[in-house]
Amino acid sequence: MTTTQNPATPAARIDFARRAPKVFRAVIGLDAAAREGLDPTLVELVQIRSSQLNHCAYCLHLHTGDARKAGESEERLHMTGVWREARHFFTEREQAALALTEAVTLIADGGVPDAVYAEAAAHFDERELAQLLALIVTINTWNRIALATGKVAGTDER
Repeated sequence: MTTTQNPATPAARIDFARRAPKVFRAVIGLDAAAREGLDPTLVELVQIRSSQLNHCAYCLHLHTGDARKAGESEERLHMTGVWREARHFFTEREQAALALTEAVTLIADGGVPDAVYAEAAAHFDERELAQLLALIVTINTWNRIALATGKVAGTDER
């Protein structure tokens, strides 16, 4: 028997946090460790851009809300997806982080180009760069968990 699922009503999927609690707590720990020493505004911009690229509405909703609560402007939130065409909204450091976010998130499309890495390395010291890479890896992990488990934006908490 075949059932047809209404696209507006996603099929029930596993509760990842409940069924893999040790893994879930480990990702939370990685997330907290990755943020250490990074500007909270930059953290949200990176998480927003990765979530846009991964088409993760759940994480995009979550991180744009967090960014607003932290005082981020609506203008910059709207421009994050087109930051290359709206560079004057972002510092050079933020632009370097966004470029690195795109390269790491879309790594299968050609890896991380040397020029992108070099630009990031010019704006972040080695510790910060390592933290930034960890942050990008972490948000990509969260995006994949949310997408694979059918998390729906605005319907539940973290």
